[in-house]
Amino acid sequence: MSETTEAAVAAPVSPGRAKFLRFLVRDAGVLLALVLITLFFSATAPYFATSGNALKIFVQIAINTVLAAGMTFVILTGGIDLSVGSVLALCTVVGATVMINESLSPAVAITLALLACMATGAVCGFLNGWISTRWKIPSFIVTLGMLNMAAGAARVVSDNSTITGLPQSFVDFGNLIIGGFLPSIFLVAVLVIAAGWFVLRFTVFGRMIFAVGTNDEAVRLSGHNPDFYKIAAFTISGLTAGIAAMVYLLRLNIGSPIAGVGYELNAIAAVIIGGTSLSGGKGSIIGTLVGACILQVLSTGLQLLGVGDNFKPIVIGLVIVLAVILDAYRERLLRKIR
Repeated sequence: MSETTEAAVAAPVSPGRAKFLRFLVRDAGVLLALVLITLFFSATAPYFATSGNALKIFVQIAINTVLAAGMTFVILTGGIDLSVGSVLALCTVVGATVMINESLSPAVAITLALLACMATGAVCGFLNGWISTRWKIPSFIVTLGMLNMAAGAARVVSDNSTITGLPQSFVDFGNLIIGGFLPSIFLVAVLVIAAGWFVLRFTVFGRMIFAVGTNDEAVRLSGHNPDFYKIAAFTISGLTAGIAAMVYLLRLNIGSPIAGVGYELNAIAAVIIGGTSLSGGKGSIIGTLVGACILQVLSTGLQLLGVGDNFKPIVIGLVIVLAVILDAYRERLLRKIR
């Protein structure tokens, strides 16, 4: 009897069943958590299950989703980027400064502002990756330094003041609701997520990002340079910070040197809650989108329940710690399935 039981336990899982189990453990669990949290607040929080509140959540989630999309690339390589919030602030004042230039037509000003934001963010990200890989300094330290440098540069560029007076056509696009339910800025976030998903899922570059996070020495022995992919990941993170800055300008219509304070922590939290491992090599950008949704649904639901601003960070912090603990158990279960 015992031999039969041991044989049953040791029996290999069929490939089809193993793939399905991996999907349930790695991807579906996060989505199920979002559904359960949404159902809970729909039943307990007044006005949560309304179209107006859903629209509010879509608007509020856009910036963090774009930042978290780029952060996913960095964490997949085993790094961390603490500078994205300050880089966003720098990009907002750069973009706003370009857009209020009266010598430029609105269309030209908006286009140049977008390019300036993306270029500024990409340069900051490139420097993070290059310094980290060139001198083998932990990315935590390098990006912490960039956090302070970008914050100071934002104050210098803006003369420590907010920048207003953006083109009306730009403001109108930021207020646009497509189809009566989809804010334009959330559509931008979805497009960024879709682009990131395509790159990670269907390109050689995306597969190498996962490989570097799993074992960069194996990547080196296979004839590839892991430092290139690490620098590219940080550059992408900076680039998305520039795009997030444009989303910030669309939403709030001001360039501010103090924009983005704490945004880096929210982006990292969205990636972790979405199932991407802090050790690198495992994760999904779709999971990052779900993680960002969970954060915002939690914040909005707790607010509607009357939970004070002093207690909301405690609850969200507990959720992040729980996500890290579950990640450890998820990895053990995935190894058993394999």
